[in-house]
Amino acid sequence: MKLKLVLGSLLALLLVGMNVTAQKKGKWVTLFDGKTMKGWKGYNMTNIPNAWTIEDGALKINAKSPTTNERGDLLFDKKFKNFELQLMYKVDKGANSGILYLGQELPGKKIYQSAPEYQVLDNENHPDAKAGKNGNRKSASLYDMIPATPQVDKGFGQWNEARIIIKDGHVQHYLNGKKVVEYTLWNEDWKNMVLNSKFKDWADFMNAGGDSRSGFIALQDHGNNVWFKNIKLREL
Repeated sequence: MKLKLVLGSLLALLLVGMNVTAQKKGKWVTLFDGKTMKGWKGYNMTNIPNAWTIEDGALKINAKSPTTNERGDLLFDKKFKNFELQLMYKVDKGANSGILYLGQELPGKKIYQSAPEYQVLDNENHPDAKAGKNGNRKSASLYDMIPATPQVDKGFGQWNEARIIIKDGHVQHYLNGKKVVEYTLWNEDWKNMVLNSKFKDWADFMNAGGDSRSGFIALQDHGNNVWFKNIKLREL
C-alpha cells in the first residue's frame, strides 16, 4: 500500500511538472506594450524608420509626408516557427497594409518576396479590394491567393481583431473571431497556389520560412495611416 502511495505521489508530481512545462511553452508574450518599440526594427535596417510612431498606445505607420521620409516595413527581431499571433488593427480611409509571417531578411529584396501576407485593407475604398481573384486581396485574405470567407472586416476607422495560427505548416487566419482562411504550406496545393499567383517566380516565397521553417513577423508600410495594438504571441 505504501509503495502504491509513493508511486502515485511521484506520478502526480511528474504530471504537474509536465503541465508547468507546457504552460511555460505556451505563455503569451507581449510583442508591443503600447509604450516603446523595444524588440522592433526596420526590415533590413538596424533602426526604426521615422514613418513609424506610437499613438494612443498603438503602433502607427504614418502616411507619406516630408516628416516621414524614412520608410520601411517594421519587423519583430526574432524568428518564430509554430505560434499563435493576436493583435488589433485599424485602417484609415483608403488604406492598405499587411501582417507578414515566416519572412526572411534578404539583402536587396522586400520581405513580401519571402513571406505570406495576412492582408489589411479598407475594402470599400482601396482599389486593391477589386483586384486579384474572388476577393483574395480583401482584409484577412492570404494576399493574392485565398480570399477571406466570410468577409467580416468592420471598415475603416474601426478596430479589427486579427489572429494567425501556424503549427507544422498548417496556417489559419481569423478575423473578428471568425476563421476565414485555412491552408497548408509546402505541399503540392501550396506549390500550385504560388504558381498561379503574382509570387510564382519567387523561390523564397515558395519556400516560405526557409530551411528552418521559421521566420520574422512584420507589419507593412504601404504609405498609408494604419494602427496596430495589443500585439501578443505564444509559441506552440
